[in-house]
Amino acid sequence: MMMMPSLWETLSHIVSLALAYALALPVGWDREKDERSAGIRTFPLVAIASCGFVLVGIAILGRTSPAQARLLEGLITGVGFIGGGAILKHGGKASGTATAASLWATGALGAAVGYGLYDIAAVLSLTTFLTLHYSRPLKRASQDQVEPVDRQ
Repeated sequence: MMMMPSLWETLSHIVSLALAYALALPVGWDREKDERSAGIRTFPLVAIASCGFVLVGIAILGRTSPAQARLLEGLITGVGFIGGGAILKHGGKASGTATAASLWATGALGAAVGYGLYDIAAVLSLTTFLTLHYSRPLKRASQDQVEPVDRQ
């Protein structure tokens, strides 16, 4: 017979899922603004799905179960697979690697919220957003410094 979760437990789950969504939203917004392959819908969904898997795992396995390691292993692999879909190769260049890496970080953010590690989730959100948003001028400057090789 299944036990119904308490009102407190249900509210706690809703708050965790909402927090994972909210922490991923700035990253998704930043990617959407730049018309990247993943954006305002994808990043929050990755975060809440990761958080949801962790919450389900805790409910079924228990917080201290050694099986939590297998849950995280599957989560890391699954989110990595999604990120891999964002990487495209054009000749000798790959694009989408920052999107893939930020999807992976967003999956970690969601898992951190699920485990109640809010400090880690906040740092992942802030660092990912700031890196994507403020490293653009550095990237452009570094590309301007590289002169094409004359192949005659």
